[in-house]
Amino acid sequence: MVLAVTPVLAFGTWLLVQSEAAAGAPTISIFLKPPGVIPPGGSTTICCSCQCDEGSVVLYKDGKRLRARELRHGRAEFPISNATQKDAGPYSCHYLAGGTVLARSETLEITVREFRLPRPVLSILPGPEVAAGAAVTFRCTITHTGAGCFLYREGQDKAPDLIHKDQDDFSLPRVHKGNEGRYSCQCYSGAALVEWSDVSNSLDLVVKDYTWSNVGRLVLGAAVLLLLGLIVAEDRHSLPCILPAGRGGHQAAPCTQSSL
Repeated sequence: MVLAVTPVLAFGTWLLVQSEAAAGAPTISIFLKPPGVIPPGGSTTICCSCQCDEGSVVLYKDGKRLRARELRHGRAEFPISNATQKDAGPYSCHYLAGGTVLARSETLEITVREFRLPRPVLSILPGPEVAAGAAVTFRCTITHTGAGCFLYREGQDKAPDLIHKDQDDFSLPRVHKGNEGRYSCQCYSGAALVEWSDVSNSLDLVVKDYTWSNVGRLVLGAAVLLLLGLIVAEDRHSLPCILPAGRGGHQAAPCTQSSL
């Protein structure tokens, strides 16, 4: 009986935590896919991601309403093609449900510039797949002296990390699962960020949390052993016993604790 009740209690607790989280205020974020400065004539997509199930998203530019989209799988996308300077500026997303604005994103600044610098190359050291807690270095290499670079992570709604002109790379001393994602970099020259490069190649960082992986294996192994034990016990309980039936022979009957 304890074995049957314990999973029910655990599942009930999980449902309670999920319902409390869902009852909280929704949040919405805004980012570019792919990230970075856009060249004239280029294309990109403004993505609005919301922790909500249904509703619509309205895209604003410089405080003016542009377009609205229904949420699909928690996301609304607004493509920009053949970009011009008219597409540059501050953008934000508003999440609406029942005609009421429930959440507003941060402001995303879109920049349109000519690419005059050579395209950089991104590398991840010691490699794109590392264990949790390891040190990781992102190296953005460009054949142009005095250039600074920005490190992007796709889906990131905060300002990108800056690799200063006097640095060669950007380091994370102890990575965790939250650092996973697709990374790229883009470089610039000049104090006013006038000259830009194209966005580098993209690399996926994968963080292996072996501790939780081993715990999961142990839990799974214990569950399998418990299930096998219950099956063996059930089979043993249902096995027939050969009981004396007098002179005529023997009589088969289910085994019980008393008959064993």
